Amino acid sequence: MRKVIAAINMSLDGFCDHDLLLPDEVVHDHYTALLKSGGVILYGSTTFRLMKYWQEILEKPSAEPSMNSFAQAIDQIPKLVFSHKLQDTGWATATLAQQTLEATVTDLKQQSGKDILVGSRSLILQLMQLNLVDEYQICVHPLLVGGGLPLFEHKNDRKVFQLVNTKTFSGGAIILYYKMREQAS
Repeated sequence: MRKVIAAINMSLDGFCDHDLLLPDEVVHDHYTALLKSGGVILYGSTTFRLMKYWQEILEKPSAEPSMNSFAQAIDQIPKLVFSHKLQDTGWATATLAQQTLEATVTDLKQQSGKDILVGSRSLILQLMQLNLVDEYQICVHPLLVGGGLPLFEHKNDRKVFQLVNTKTFSGGAIILYYKMREQAS
């Protein structure tokens, strides 16, 4: 059975706005390796539109090799986009989901293959509610942004996580690897 990995970047003050965080070379390298290890990545329409930035890097490479490698990895992994507004993805390796998030992820988990990555805050929250996330990889960056999208906005029920691993980067970012702790009824 395939594992669902929710991977996201976050500031020290709990916000996950892609435009406010500044991943460095080692963080890009980490996410490049993660993308290469995945079989598909799921996006909501907002995050998918932000990720299209990497198509520009493919056409006009950056001076930073880690960004170019990340752009190639994001281009190559199949992307499944959940959107009611988009009619076309404009990306050869991206398709629009035809089923609900729950049905799609349940089906994907039953198939053989590489892990299922989730890179959108909204999808992470929905999949958390459905108890379909197997692993959370939260990369906390050493900065305060003062506002934006809080990662766990509107979560009113108690969720207990178990820390299973950490990875510290030279620039000060740290990835916290969690799984949901089983709760007694």
